[in-house]
Amino acid sequence: MTDGSAVRATRLGPAFDLLAAYDADGGVFFERDGLGVAASGPADTARAASIAELGGSVVARLREGWDHEGPAPVALGGLPFAPGPVSLAAPARVVRRTDEGETWLIERGVRGTATPFSPQRVVGDLPHGSFRPAQLREVPTVPGYEDAVAGALERIRAGGLEKVVLARTLEVDAGRPLDAKRLLHRLRAVEPHGYAFAVPSGSSAVLVGASPELLVSLRGGEVCATPLAGTAPRSGDPDEDRANAEALSASAKNREEHAVVVRAVASALARYCEPPSWDPEPVLLETANVWHLATRFVGRVRDPSVTVLDLVAALHPTPAVCGTPTDMARATIAELEPFDRGRYAGPVGWIDANGEGEWAIALRCAELRGGRATLFAGAGIVAGSEPASEADETGRKFQAFLDSLRWG
Repeated sequence: MTDGSAVRATRLGPAFDLLAAYDADGGVFFERDGLGVAASGPADTARAASIAELGGSVVARLREGWDHEGPAPVALGGLPFAPGPVSLAAPARVVRRTDEGETWLIERGVRGTATPFSPQRVVGDLPHGSFRPAQLREVPTVPGYEDAVAGALERIRAGGLEKVVLARTLEVDAGRPLDAKRLLHRLRAVEPHGYAFAVPSGSSAVLVGASPELLVSLRGGEVCATPLAGTAPRSGDPDEDRANAEALSASAKNREEHAVVVRAVASALARYCEPPSWDPEPVLLETANVWHLATRFVGRVRDPSVTVLDLVAALHPTPAVCGTPTDMARATIAELEPFDRGRYAGPVGWIDANGEGEWAIALRCAELRGGRATLFAGAGIVAGSEPASEADETGRKFQAFLDSLRWG
């Protein structure tokens, strides 16, 4: 139970695995390179009509009963892609590993009769067999997705729309209960530098993934963001892999797709920061299965009262997951995508009682519901895009996640 009357912080030691503190039954998890937060058990819910209205109210709630001893309490979760009401969990118990490598159990208003803190390690196991074609259903199909890309290209050629990100889904009937915690364990092993996350997603569902993309972080007044746009496949052959990376760097189509995102992020951050700095040329970021073009932004907030959620509200959705102009891209997505994104491509992360925090974009993910999973994958469409190539890109992203899902 929580009553906001007291906050207690207890050191757990640097060897503690954050995943042990995560419970897939309503819990939340967010970690990169061993740093992050995990929660289980009861939680208060902070709600607002929009992301822009959420930051101040969450910070005020987290400061109740906190005497500034130990790390700040946190609220965390995933926010929807579409505009509208939002909420975050402010759990009674959170395990947090800070940048200093210290791991803390933070308890808010936990009474002596509450259930004892009982972390559970993940036990390794062999993967299940590969999924059969009969267990998989694409929505839309590859031809349907290619038609949608062709429709987006018609809108781009007509003028006004510069870029739109179109996604598709792969529905999996696993034939067995899927385990979010074991899937997280596998995703961390495959993408150790990704943002591994798990957040509740509607009734009895959980969104699990490992995103490569930092939307924004705020610590000690310093702002960081690393938008991605532009993709090329990895290869097991070192020479072919390097050739793919070099071709991505030289691709006019991919560089233009990336430049659209850089301009939008620079404009959004300039509203809150001293003039931010960023890489003059995109850099290559490698994941287990694809190369990306990335640009690293750094800045400092002008006003210390600005929270990380103020920055999230200013940035989301970037052209990396929506398109530009934003309203036109959103309308195109609503028309051409035959499903609701939910929390896919929305912000996922945490904010603490100081207003600081870290937020990624919910990519490379699947929504688990019992023995079924819905995988999401998207591609950026600009002038010069080819429908078959964009369908192939989403297919590669599906295949990589399907392999990890065998451990779930």
